[in-house]
Amino acid sequence: MRTVILAGGMGKRLRPLTSDRPKPMIEIDNIPIIELQVNWLKEFGMKDVIVLVGHLKEKIKHHLADGTKFGVNISYIEENVPLGTGGALNNAKNRILENGKTDTGFFVINGDILTDLDPSKISEKGSMTLALVPLKSSFGIVETNGDLVSRFVEKPLIQDTWINAGVYYFSNEIFQYLPNNGNLETFTLPMLVNKQKLKAKKFTNNYWRSIDSHKDVEEASKEIQQLFKK
Repeated sequence: MRTVILAGGMGKRLRPLTSDRPKPMIEIDNIPIIELQVNWLKEFGMKDVIVLVGHLKEKIKHHLADGTKFGVNISYIEENVPLGTGGALNNAKNRILENGKTDTGFFVINGDILTDLDPSKISEKGSMTLALVPLKSSFGIVETNGDLVSRFVEKPLIQDTWINAGVYYFSNEIFQYLPNNGNLETFTLPMLVNKQKLKAKKFTNNYWRSIDSHKDVEEASKEIQQLFKK
């Protein structure tokens, strides 16, 4: 199954780490985020990968090359000016659809997330589906029994509140709703919701983290030592 990685962002909030590399090349326990993603995709049999690159794109292309050393096939679509996630996907339409490889749809993932969820669970033919994960509290919480503290819980998952995991499965119909310049999250997804075309799949027991801050880099480096390394 063909998979598109959105890897063109500048990662301004992670400077100076992103001063000399694109965000997907930030190392988590000495391994770039995008390499961890490629290994994750391969584990689930997803070996045909298109990487949409922009900011400092040569860093990604040099590291991944054609994917041979990772046991996958990798190609690239470059943007010379920032197009946003939706615009970048629209810009890659011809490559995504070439050779009839997406008759049943394709996956899209954000280039700054780490997870172990099974993407095939959202790949319903003809559907447009996004993966959801529980919101993780930014703070530890305190539980009480009357006026007594009963226990402390460190940054729990809030199981009844869901967030976009940055993992999508789209039918080819998605190209009708993509902007030439703009974001999936603010342009395309709300439109799909209004047209009642967007489904959701909840993942309750999987690892997931978006790398948005220096603290995320530090915490994820500890977490993946157990999660990703065999």
